[in-house]
Amino acid sequence: MRLKDKVTLITGGAQGIGRAIANTYAKEGAKIALFDVMEEQIQKSVSEIKSEFKVDAVGFKVDVTKTEDVEKGVKQVVDTFGRIDVLVNNAGITRDNLMIRMSDAEWDSVLAVNLKGPFNCTKAVFSPMRKAGGGRIINIASIVGLMGNAGQANYSASKGGLIAFTKTTAREFASRNILVNAIAPGFIRTAMTDKLSDEVKAKLAAQIPLVRLGEAQDVANAALFLASDESSYVTGQVLSVNGGMYM
Repeated sequence: MRLKDKVTLITGGAQGIGRAIANTYAKEGAKIALFDVMEEQIQKSVSEIKSEFKVDAVGFKVDVTKTEDVEKGVKQVVDTFGRIDVLVNNAGITRDNLMIRMSDAEWDSVLAVNLKGPFNCTKAVFSPMRKAGGGRIINIASIVGLMGNAGQANYSASKGGLIAFTKTTAREFASRNILVNAIAPGFIRTAMTDKLSDEVKAKLAAQIPLVRLGEAQDVANAALFLASDESSYVTGQVLSVNGGMYM
């Protein structure tokens, strides 16, 4: 088991990519802590993870945009498990609109969750990781943070900012043996993309060299590599999981 007894904290872990990462980590023996704003769903996920993978798991209702919420949640994880070895900054939202029609609320809410959230969580776990002698931070960015996308000025800016944040924190944290990397998924089958029509999905697939949307498990596999010992000489990098859509 590649993550045996590692304490892993995943934000936005109740469903979608976050849940796939949690399941993958649990299968590899990790202890699981989930943050999400959906309290009922997060407790359901925790119960299912415990039952299926026979590992310790906890979940806390945490709004990653709120510094006090995050600090309290991180303390609860440390109080429960004694340390944090891996943080996955996965929580994210979209509020799509053309830039000239985009409201302040649409801009601010996306930047708050997708960029301030990772800032809050990264800052909160630094001390526990430093005391433990190191750790891994994995930021879930996006293909649109690399190539842009019409109608997603807010989302693209947040994910592009998250990539820059990844590189800077990787430089700052390297001396503490804390490795920081990002994953930039392409179009992945999640509740977010399920809302798209079959016609739109077909048009998207046609733009991808592998001619299909990705699966949440594809992202989870990359997150497993970055959390494992196999990536011990990898930091400040962006691992693209996009079927070749952007090279």
